[in-house]
Order: sequence, then C-alpha cells, then structure tokens
Amino acid sequence: MLLAGLCTVDVVQRVEELPEPGVKVRSSSVAVAAGGPATNAAVTVAALGGTATLVTVLGGHPLAGLARADLAEHGVNVHDLLPGHAEPPAVSAVVVRERDGERTVVSHNAGAVPMALPDADPPDPPGSPDAVLVDGHHPELALRVARRARAAGVPVVLDAGSWKPVFDELLPLVDIAACSAQFRGPDPHDRGVATVITTAGADPVRWSSGGATGEVGVPAVRARDTLGAGDVWHGALAFAVARSSMGASVPELIGFANSVAAERVRHAGPRAWVRPVRGLGR
Repeated sequence: MLLAGLCTVDVVQRVEELPEPGVKVRSSSVAVAAGGPATNAAVTVAALGGTATLVTVLGGHPLAGLARADLAEHGVNVHDLLPGHAEPPAVSAVVVRERDGERTVVSHNAGAVPMALPDADPPDPPGSPDAVLVDGHHPELALRVARRARAAGVPVVLDAGSWKPVFDELLPLVDIAACSAQFRGPDPHDRGVATVITTAGADPVRWSSGGATGEVGVPAVRARDTLGAGDVWHGALAFAVARSSMGASVPELIGFANSVAAERVRHAGPRAWVRPVRGLGR
C-alpha cells in the first residue's frame, strides 16, 4: 500500500490530569514517536501484515531522524520527497490523561509552511498497490498520488478529519471518504465520492454508499490512550480495502477498522498497541 501525507515527531507525556493554564504538572512517562494521519496509518498497515510505503516530507534536520528510526523499527518504508530540506519536521506536543486516555495536542502541521515539491511523481510501492490513502496535509502530493491511483484503477481512501482547501480538487478522485464528526464541508457525495463514512469516537460509525445507509457499532473497551486512534482506524480501513479482492461490504470494512482501533485505545503509549493488533490482519 501507498500512504501519502503528514509525518510529525510526537513528544507524548502521560499525566494524572490535563494541566490548566499557568499550572505545571509532572508526567509519569515520556515517549517520542513518528506521528501524523498517514504515518500512523502506515504503521497500522505494517502491523497488520501489509507492505506500507509512506510518501511524505521529513528533510535532513536531526529531529527527522527520530521519526525515521521509529518507522524503520515498525516496518514502514519511507520515501522522503525533500530529503535535503533543512527545516525541522512538524512537531506535536501531546499530553495524555491516565484515567481515560483523553489527550491534548499542540502541533505545527505541514500546511503552515508551504513547500515546493519536486516535479517527479512519488514512487510506486513494491508490487502493484491495492489501495492508497491520502490525508491532504501536503496538498500537491495528495493530488499527484490520487490522480495516479485513479488512472490505474486503484481505490483511493481519504482521511478527511477536517476540511482542507485541497479537498475541492481531491474529492472527485476519491472512492472512500472517511470523515470525522468534526468534518465541516460539502457532502462528499456531491463531489462524486461513492462511499462516505463518518466516525464519532465511541459512537457508532455511520456510512452511505450506492443509496444504502447504515451504522456499525464500536466495541466497548476501557480506553487508556486515544492518541492516533482515528489514524489507526483509517489505516485499518485502507488495509481492509486493499485485501478485499472479493469485495467485502462497507459494514464489514468498517467492522474490521473498528476492531483494530478498539485494540489501539486499550494500550497506553504511542506504539504499545502494535504487537497486539498483528494477529487481526490474518
């Protein structure tokens, strides 16, 4: 699979309570990992047994090495479009509350710093890609990947967590738009998207496709860490789409993604969930 989009360096600390303004708190742990929607989705695909190629922008800053090391350890192939870029990668400061896994994130995402990408198209992953996922954080990259996939008849999954201006051009190239409940924009169906899915945390996932609609319940689990749960869900959905050569139904695709995301939130830490989900992709 090819996954295209944002890669950040996440600094994650766990606390008893989320701090109020002006208050210092002591964390119980600290972890550093690669983050971002397409990146966490790529880690998920690799954990489930798929071949994950992440196309992103990291650059040559020392901080980028932290993300590369984490992704290499978890089996993700990284293609950096700007390996000589001198600026630091996007960094996210994350605080996770111990008792329920709720989190607060402060980040400086890629869209804040426009970058001129090289004219060459991103590479194809090893073998023929069965699906691609884009998150829209690098707009030109998302469009290139989606156009190539559409021309090749490869399904395109969009992580549409929030509206981005590039979606005006991107949505007509998308087969499945997976939106969050916070998505505020035009109905993706009106832009030619065949299948629209809306997640809402622990609430049922709603879907509409080909005139049919429905919802799929989310497993009830004790949440210990919700960081990246939506990204993991999108990665699991894309993995299910890629392996569904016999054509699984939309509810079946969602049910699989729900089960993987539920396993993620049961484990505290940015990568503690990886080993437990490995058997789910068989």
